[in-house]
Amino acid sequence: MNDLMSLLFKTNAFKICEENKPFWYTSGKIGPYFVNTHFLYGSTESAQQLLDFIDLQLETVPKDLIPGNLFEKVLKQYESNEIYKTVVNNLKDFIQAKIDLSVIDYISGGERRDWYFSIIIAYLLGKPHITIYKDLSAVVNTCDFEEATPVTNLSGKRVLHIADLITIASSYLRSWIPAIKALDANIVTSIAVVDRMQGGDQVLNNLGIRSLSLLQINENLFQKAKELGIINDAQLEMLNDFAENPDKCMREFLIKHPEFLENALHSEDSKTAKRAKLCKDQNLYNL
Repeated sequence: MNDLMSLLFKTNAFKICEENKPFWYTSGKIGPYFVNTHFLYGSTESAQQLLDFIDLQLETVPKDLIPGNLFEKVLKQYESNEIYKTVVNNLKDFIQAKIDLSVIDYISGGERRDWYFSIIIAYLLGKPHITIYKDLSAVVNTCDFEEATPVTNLSGKRVLHIADLITIASSYLRSWIPAIKALDANIVTSIAVVDRMQGGDQVLNNLGIRSLSLLQINENLFQKAKELGIINDAQLEMLNDFAENPDKCMREFLIKHPEFLENALHSEDSKTAKRAKLCKDQNLYNL
């Protein structure tokens, strides 16, 4: 597990801010880290290349052909990239240790980043794959991805959903669970490569879906970063405080460093300025 933690840092899948320079999130809030689980595909560059390929496929290729085309890409990466192969093999071993696969009929993954992991896992475990699109349509492939069928009914079948990341489970509630229910099937278990530990697992458990994760963003991971010399004591303290109470931690930071918000509001980076304005206009930290 320590090796997997190291890969999070090596690939920048888990990126920690510099001291007193938290990141701006899309929501208008700030925090001390970013999680880009799909970077575990091998590198930032290779992950972005696959994302670009997916986007092009979604624009130009019929939905029933996309999973097979993606399978060719991820299988080649699995066979040639040691980082991706290590992560996938650990995920496969974790699934086999934690789940009775004899009661799982299908593996599913949702558009887009789930596909980095769900497709190759379906192949390695010999399970047919349900590719879920954001419009809630779905395509079923055989485990070797040689056959594809648009599907409308799966008659009570049991599904294992593979996600790249779980935070508050909003994608599950908005898309993945409704899409599978529309097929008259049920997600019985979810496995995320990374859990941000923001309550998503409890949301799923309350719905009767068993929620597991390979890696968790928690104090153990932060301590590992400190041991590797990636962060200092002050950064470690902020990470731990943020994990305990994100809003309280960042509110105290902004009170202590009022120039941070002001500088962001006047930033030359339009994305930063827009997020800072959202933070101020909506008074997200009750300043």
